[in-house]
Amino acid sequence: MTRVFVYGTLKRGGENHHYLAYQQFLGAARTTAGYTLFSLGDYPGMVRAAADTAGVTGELWAVDAACLQQLDLLEGVNEGLYERGSIKLAAPSDEQPVETYLYLGSITGRKAIGSAWDV
Repeated sequence: MTRVFVYGTLKRGGENHHYLAYQQFLGAARTTAGYTLFSLGDYPGMVRAAADTAGVTGELWAVDAACLQQLDLLEGVNEGLYERGSIKLAAPSDEQPVETYLYLGSITGRKAIGSAWDV
C-alpha cells in the first residue's frame, strides 16, 4: 500500500473520489509549509511555493498498486501535467513521506487559492 495525499477532486465529495472508493481513508492531513494551490478551472494544482507558511489541507489515503496506476493516468503523469512525488505532512502526522501530485504547468495568469480546495 502507498500513502497518497489528495487535495482536490479526489477528496471525499469530489467528482473524482470514485477512484478511491475501495481504498483506505487514513484521515485529514496538511502538508508542511512550502506548498500552495492554484485554480486550473474545475480542479486545483498544487505547486511548491517557498513563501508559503500554511501548507495545503487535504486527505491521506492508503491505496493499492492498481489504484495508484489509475491515479497516475488521471493526473496525466505520463503527459507531464503532474508529477507524483514525495512530500512531508505537518504534525501530528508521522515523519514518513507520502506521495502526492504536483502541478507542472504554468501558473501564469492562474488564480492563487491558498491552502484549501472546497469540493
